[in-house]
Amino acid sequence: MCKQFCRMVLALAAISSSMSPCSGDDNPLVDYRGFAQQVQEVEAIRAERLVSEEKFIELMADKSIVILDARSEAKFAALHVKGAKNLSFPEFTEETLAKIIPNKETRVLIYCNNNFTNQQEAFPSKSFRAALNVHTFNALYSYGYKNIYELKPLLDFEKTAIKFEGPLAKQPVVQQSRREPTFTNNLGQRAQVRP
Repeated sequence: MCKQFCRMVLALAAISSSMSPCSGDDNPLVDYRGFAQQVQEVEAIRAERLVSEEKFIELMADKSIVILDARSEAKFAALHVKGAKNLSFPEFTEETLAKIIPNKETRVLIYCNNNFTNQQEAFPSKSFRAALNVHTFNALYSYGYKNIYELKPLLDFEKTAIKFEGPLAKQPVVQQSRREPTFTNNLGQRAQVRP
């Protein structure tokens, strides 16, 4: 009985808050209560769409997918997941998102600063409650993009199998063999020159 009563109260609260777009903010373009409701709705969806490093790499191979990086343009320019497109989170609007992701049914992969360690210049850690992934997922959902997948783990930049682009991208280390200069002595024997 108590559970039913609580559900009814929550339902009435949801209905009343949806009737008031301002939700007490005195600004018709701000709806904090609606945002809070959406966060609850998105929570279960997001939980099912968190992917492992391996799954993220597998999904990256699909050319129809958009890998979205919502960090600043400067951080993106320094280093980003290979093939990612950049739209800084403060720039999200219906129009700017449509330029990057024209079809709202497109599968979108997201990642953020809090997915990588050992690269603070390009991926500075945020407070865990302010992780960009959380906001990006919710914002995309608000704009009607429902096919969102998020990189879940915290990965060591130096060890991850995910490929990166940009000036700070790790380059494969090419081992060069060091040959010491040699000469042939008067007996026809080869010898190394030592400093």
